[in-house]
Amino acid sequence: MGDTKTESFELIEKLNEIGIALSAEKNTPKLLEMILRGAKTILNADGGTLYLATEDKKHLHFEIIMNDSLGIMMGAKLGEPIPFPALPLYDDEGNPNNTMVAAHAAIHKKTINIPDAYVAEGFDFAGTRAFDTQMGYRSKSFLTLPMLNHENELIGVIQLINAKGSKDNQIIEFSKVSQRIGESLASQAAIALTNNKLIGQFRELFESFINLMSEAIDKKSPYNGAHCRRVPTLTMMIADAACQANYGIFKDFELDEDERYELRIAGLLHDCGKVTTPVHVIDKATKLETIFDRIHLINTRFEILKRDAEIRFLNQKTAAIESANLSVIPELEEAFQQKLAQYSSDQDFLRTCNIGGEFMSDEYKERLQIIASYRWIDPKGVEVNFLTEDEVYNLNISRGTLTAEERKTINDHIVVTIEMLEKLPYPRNLRRVPEYAGGHHERMDGKGYPKGLTREQMSLPARMMGIADIFEALSAKDRPYKKGKTLTECLQILGNMRINNHIDPDLFDLFVSEKVYLRYANEYLDPDQIDDVDENKIPGYTPPFAYFFDT
Repeated sequence: MGDTKTESFELIEKLNEIGIALSAEKNTPKLLEMILRGAKTILNADGGTLYLATEDKKHLHFEIIMNDSLGIMMGAKLGEPIPFPALPLYDDEGNPNNTMVAAHAAIHKKTINIPDAYVAEGFDFAGTRAFDTQMGYRSKSFLTLPMLNHENELIGVIQLINAKGSKDNQIIEFSKVSQRIGESLASQAAIALTNNKLIGQFRELFESFINLMSEAIDKKSPYNGAHCRRVPTLTMMIADAACQANYGIFKDFELDEDERYELRIAGLLHDCGKVTTPVHVIDKATKLETIFDRIHLINTRFEILKRDAEIRFLNQKTAAIESANLSVIPELEEAFQQKLAQYSSDQDFLRTCNIGGEFMSDEYKERLQIIASYRWIDPKGVEVNFLTEDEVYNLNISRGTLTAEERKTINDHIVVTIEMLEKLPYPRNLRRVPEYAGGHHERMDGKGYPKGLTREQMSLPARMMGIADIFEALSAKDRPYKKGKTLTECLQILGNMRINNHIDPDLFDLFVSEKVYLRYANEYLDPDQIDDVDENKIPGYTPPFAYFFDT
């Protein structure tokens, strides 16, 4: 009696240990192996099979097969592939497959304990006998346990074969105590698998929603391409290089699986605030563009000026003919042609001004004011200046196509991003998403936005995203206000940003030395953008060997 109590206590202790281990394991293939191996160990079985029910609950799929005596290990992570087809639970007419032990246990959701398969009645063990004959084995005792979760839903089946005696390893039947322990383990296994499945489904839903948002932001602007999806890709390339580097600030840097996932999610969400940014600001390809390019309105006004000039000329010419003063007609003709030429020249000039550039000279600004002061009759019949104050203001933009107010609207997307992300209830492994996603417009010298953080106040992953965001924007070929730059041009600009304390110097050196830029370029850039980069001519670049001589 004492031995029985001691044995039961030891089994319960082992069951608790396995239960704790199962609840902690998040990798489903590893969890499946732990379940079957744990069941075999705790019940001292020679072999076993673990099946999982298909989504429609009509089949049992072989997941793992183990047999110690035969040295069989199939399925799981390192095992051989399982060649057997799924076990049907019903035939084509919908009748239950009650002759197969595993199917019967799954259909009726009850444990089946068979002392000896060769003399058992009601089940078809022909396949088992054929296997035994082929392998020189004797399958005897069977314990088949349905795995049912907290909602009594079938998750799968654990089938154990040939219980071994504790002293002489003789094959014995599975005891009632073993059966109860096995049923408890099967229940814990079902719940662990259900939890893993739910976690996986929630994770998949979460990622799908994030990808949907990223795609929506990118599609909101036909010119924004795949920015929200490429930035996380490039960020992870930089992170991989940092993990592999063994020098400088990267010597002890590493990211585990959860931290990598956290950084990737942050990358996908780094521009989520752009959902509130007006499309006509994001897509502003010219200085006068709003919902449409207002240069077309100005072109129409020029046609009106030309028409009015022609009307004045014809009236003057008619008056000269009627007064017999024909000598002034050539002079009127020349003045008229000069006026048309002037208008055409002014029209071309404004078209040029409308294109965003890097500089707007004082000479251009003076000429713009002269044209703005032309008078014309608007559709209401009122004589007004040729250009409105807002048109003059926009055409005077010195750099790019955005006014200061529009640039602030663009920049405010990061504020909205942070506000949106900080409202989400993150699990522990995603708590730094707002920090990573919200820091890609900060500068190392504290002159960035929105928080004016310095390098010391930012984590290394947040600084990585800053470089990824800039490089993607520089190299992108789908922006309305610029063409995609070559690798040399991108690295020249990034190098100057490094010198000016805009981006992290160590990450920039890593970006160049580990040729992260080239790996990204080979995957995403056009061949004509991938030129031969002379790294020795990149401004501010310090090769990695310099770290080894740093005293």
